[in-house]
Amino acid sequence: MYAVIMAGGKGVRLRPYTTALPKPLVPIGDQHAILEIVLRQLASAGFTGCTIAIGHLGEIIRAYVGDGSQWGLSVDYSTEESPLGTMGPLLTMRERLPEHFLVMNGDILTDLDYADVLHRHQVSEAPLTIATYARQVRIDFGVLTTDASKVVGFTEKPSMDYRVSMGVYGLTRATLDGYTAGLPLGFDELVLDLLGSGNPPHAYDFDGYWLDIGRPDDYDRANAEFTSRKSLLLKGA
Repeated sequence: MYAVIMAGGKGVRLRPYTTALPKPLVPIGDQHAILEIVLRQLASAGFTGCTIAIGHLGEIIRAYVGDGSQWGLSVDYSTEESPLGTMGPLLTMRERLPEHFLVMNGDILTDLDYADVLHRHQVSEAPLTIATYARQVRIDFGVLTTDASKVVGFTEKPSMDYRVSMGVYGLTRATLDGYTAGLPLGFDELVLDLLGSGNPPHAYDFDGYWLDIGRPDDYDRANAEFTSRKSLLLKGA
């Protein structure tokens, strides 16, 4: 099994932690970087190969990870010379990718079964599988429904339930056909194109532990929770 880890972003929302370190290498707990945890998880799930898409401070990631052999993986790199969007880096490495592979962000903490995501993607025969997570937003106002200047409905401080992308995907190489290497391609553009073509993505719903480390508050939470969740995130460690 093969994975591509997106690790080229500047991590602007996580400053000042990312001033000198790429976001995937900010430490979690006393011993581990986020990216190290992800690589250990992939190896434990049975993945043998991985490409890390690097950009901002990418040489630090390359120096830290090396060839991946310390975790039982064969790791190589794809360098993003200019911003290519969420999925654009895949186009520059398309020819060396297997038919089905996992794509994920390098800054998430989760106990998601990566191997099962890829297996379910292959079985579904969908062009793209998106791991999803339930979220709820509470609106702290009374919400009005209006029609022609008349109030026709009212709900006091409603909650909205929805599912979000976890930043983990199963992808089939042929899904990238028709896009030009070197041009930006966002995840949003890819999904909208698939929906517009009548070939929708498959959803992999997950209800375990997931934390997207995008802001200082998320990072503080990750560190606060890591000790109690280490055995869940790093089984056998």
